[in-house]
Amino acid sequence: MWRKSSYTGSANDEVCVEVAHVNGGVAVRDSKDPDGPRLGFARREFGGLLDRIRRGDFDR
Repeated sequence: MWRKSSYTGSANDEVCVEVAHVNGGVAVRDSKDPDGPRLGFARREFGGLLDRIRRGDFDR
């Protein structure tokens, strides 16, 4: 089951990803292209990514 971020502004939001728990890991896809490519992460890797996002490591 894919879930969209609670921070999504609207159904037409330009920047939104969806996540799903799969095979003991996490998959991520572009909500505007649900049949397109997906990224797969181990749970630990995904947790590390979220930590870096929260710290602002990827902010411009």
